[in-house]
Amino acid sequence: MSIQAPEYVRKIAPYQAGKPISELAREYGLRVEGIVKLASNENPLGIPESARAAMVAVTAELARYPDSNGFELKAAISRRYAVPQDWITLGNGSNDVLELAAHALLQPGASAVYSKYSFAVYALATQETGARAIVVPARDLGHDLEAMRAAITADTRMVFIANPNNPTGTFLRAGEIAAFLAAVPRDVVVVLDEAYNEYLDPALRFDSTQWVRDFPNLIVSRTFSKAYGLAGLRVGFGIAQPALTDLMNRVRQPFNVSTVAQAAAIAALDDEAFLQRSYQLNRDGLARLQAAFASMGLEHVPSYGNFVLVRVGDAAGVYEALLHAGVIVRPVDNYDLPQWLRITVGLPEENEIFLAAFARAMGKADVEAAP
Repeated sequence: MSIQAPEYVRKIAPYQAGKPISELAREYGLRVEGIVKLASNENPLGIPESARAAMVAVTAELARYPDSNGFELKAAISRRYAVPQDWITLGNGSNDVLELAAHALLQPGASAVYSKYSFAVYALATQETGARAIVVPARDLGHDLEAMRAAITADTRMVFIANPNNPTGTFLRAGEIAAFLAAVPRDVVVVLDEAYNEYLDPALRFDSTQWVRDFPNLIVSRTFSKAYGLAGLRVGFGIAQPALTDLMNRVRQPFNVSTVAQAAAIAALDDEAFLQRSYQLNRDGLARLQAAFASMGLEHVPSYGNFVLVRVGDAAGVYEALLHAGVIVRPVDNYDLPQWLRITVGLPEENEIFLAAFARAMGKADVEAAP
C-alpha cells in the first residue's frame, strides 16, 4: 500500500521535546526523585496553589464538554489586558495559537518570514501548510528586524517574531518593534510571540496590546506554560482585532482548552504573588547561572527569558555526561547550534546540582559556591 501525502508533510522533521524525567530514569536506571530537569523552560515552582484549588473545584464538571468559547477565561484576560473578549483566541498552549494563525493565513504559494535561531514551531507551522519559509539570518543570535522587513515578498502573508526569543534569550526593545510594525505592509500579519514576557525586568515591559489597537495585522501570543506554571495543562491565548480572531476561530478545534485548564488559568492570572515569586526566583537564578558561566570563561547569551544559552564545544558529549549525572538540559543542534546547550533556570538547589555536574562534565574545577 502506498499512502499518498503531500511532499511538504513528508519532509517535516517532528518537534523535538525535552527528554522526560521518567524516560531518563528508565534508560539510565536512575531514581526519579534524584533527577533534575532543566530542559523545557518550565516553572520550577510548579503550579500555583490557587490554580490547584481551582482545578479541584471543577472536577465534578468533567463529564461534560468544556466551554468551547471559554467565556470566563476570556473575561479574565479581557479584564487583565483591557481588550474586548472578541479580540481573544484561546489555544491549547500558545503553540496552538501559532499554528491556528498559520492554518488560517498560509497555504501553498504563500510565504512566511522568521529569523534563524527562532522558535522551532514557526518552521513547523509554515511547512505543514505547504507555504514557503523565508529564513532571515540572525544578528547576534537574535532577530534582525531590518533584514526581516527587507525579506518580505509579494507572496508573504505572515512574519513570526519571538520576544524574548527562544532558544537564544535575546530581546527586542519596544521602539524596534514599533518601527517594524509601522513599516510592514498591512496585508502581512505579524505574530508577536511573548511567551516569556513575564520574566522581563519591569523597566523593559511594554503594552503590546496598544499595538494591537493600532495595527489590525498584529497577533500577540501569550502562554500560561512558563511564569504561570501551567505547562502540563496546555493553555495560551492570542490577542488580535476581530478580523483575525474570526479567521483563527474558523480553524480552531471546538474544545481545544479543557475545563481544568480554563479554571486553572483564571486563578493563575489573578495570582500576583505567585507571579512575583516566579519572576524573582528566575531573576536570581539567571544571575547565578550567568555568573558561573562567566567565571568558567564560557561564551553565553545574556538572557531575558528563564533559560541561558551557553557554548560548550562538544555539546553532545557534555549533554550525555549530564544525563549520567541525572541532569537534563536541552541540546539545540536542531536549531543549527551544535556547540551550545540551553539551560532552564531551576530552584536554587537544582541550579547548584547542575553547576557541579556541569563543571565536572566540562573538566573544570568545581564552580564557586553561590554567595
